[in-house]
Amino acid sequence: MAKGYWVARVDVEDQEAYGRYRTLNAIAFAKFGATFLVRGGEYKLARGEGRQHNVVIEFKDEATARACYESPEYQEALKHLAQAGQSDLVIIGGYDGPQPGA
Repeated sequence: MAKGYWVARVDVEDQEAYGRYRTLNAIAFAKFGATFLVRGGEYKLARGEGRQHNVVIEFKDEATARACYESPEYQEALKHLAQAGQSDLVIIGGYDGPQPGA
């Protein structure tokens, strides 16, 4: 079974609201077994439009990734993210198929 992922990009305009979001999202992430694979850090924008922060979070499967997003715990955190700035989120299933050159 393929893993599930959140791919998020965020421009933070209100650090206080973003701090509240991060405090509350930790509750949902712990409940659903989330693992951060990427959490901010330096990056190179190869093409397109970027945001200040890039995040990739792994879940045991796509259903769990979706359930975390829809949970009351995350929905409460999301209220603060809306106040913090602009963000994009993709929830997507991983790939378990053949790899190039294999």
